[in-house]
Amino acid sequence: MYYIADTDKSFAQASTDLDAAVRHHGFGVLHIHELGNTLRNKGVAFEEECNIFEVCNPLQAAKVLSTDMRLNMALPCRISVYTEKGKTRIGMIRPVPMLLALSDDEALTRVAQEVEEKIIQMIDEAK
Repeated sequence: MYYIADTDKSFAQASTDLDAAVRHHGFGVLHIHELGNTLRNKGVAFEEECNIFEVCNPLQAAKVLSTDMRLNMALPCRISVYTEKGKTRIGMIRPVPMLLALSDDEALTRVAQEVEEKIIQMIDEAK
């Protein structure tokens, strides 16, 4: 269900390297949610760091949406760079199992497999 890679890089360096890897693989970064900072700014005592990257490949997204518009609720894909007990990690929820829970369309499964493979490459490149 998850793909998570540990890295010896700092949180900041892993975030920078993930941003570059996403772009290198033909995806765009739509937004980065700085969740750790957001929680602290709201007065929540939160020690960890967490950046959630919303990423998208327009061609793949169009394939999904033209087949089943309801799947807009599952887009864009998210990749997180976060710390956990002093360790920096990069991870995602795998698109294939998520999509299989929402649709039995074989064409969509192929799209999800292609996207998942690319995101794994991005994570591995950034780690």
